[in-house]
Amino acid sequence: MDITLASAVLVLLLVMDPLGNVPFFIIVLKHIEPRRRAAIIIRECAIAYGVLLIFVFFGERMLGLLGLTDTSLNIAGGVILFLIAMRMVFKHPEGVFGGTPGGEPFIVPLAIPSIAGPAAIATVVLLAARSPHRMLEWILALSIALGATLALLLFAERISKWIGERGLLALERLMGLLLTAIAVEMLLRGIEAFVRQLQAS
Repeated sequence: MDITLASAVLVLLLVMDPLGNVPFFIIVLKHIEPRRRAAIIIRECAIAYGVLLIFVFFGERMLGLLGLTDTSLNIAGGVILFLIAMRMVFKHPEGVFGGTPGGEPFIVPLAIPSIAGPAAIATVVLLAARSPHRMLEWILALSIALGATLALLLFAERISKWIGERGLLALERLMGLLLTAIAVEMLLRGIEAFVRQLQAS
């Protein structure tokens, strides 16, 4: 099945998990001066965008250099997505991406891995590798997803107050459930491609 622009945006939003990251960002930035928080969020989103753009353009070449195929990327991406989805559905004490260092965050843990994590990187590489002729669509999908993520994170504290802790938890679990289904689909596609390769050889 061909991936549309809308489905690419949805998948990227799910793997970036901006709603799930709302409480995480609030915790990490709670000791930062309120006037600095928006600037930090914008900076971290810009860094994440830059990192993901690099993988959109050069991810396929990296796969070639490492001798990796779309099949292995599908399976690896599915496994990573599945593990992240499990942490979203079954709440982990250290959060989806583990513990956080002290002080003002820079690149880690907000830009990487909270936004541009392994699942997001695997997703953009897979999109670009499958349909390199649709590069502009993938850049647009990434831009829309990052723009939505930035908007949600800038209003993180307000969203947290409106929805409440239980509401955020319910939304994160719902997103985790959707992400589990996407992960299983990626795994099945990878296994199917692998079986076909075995039959052809």
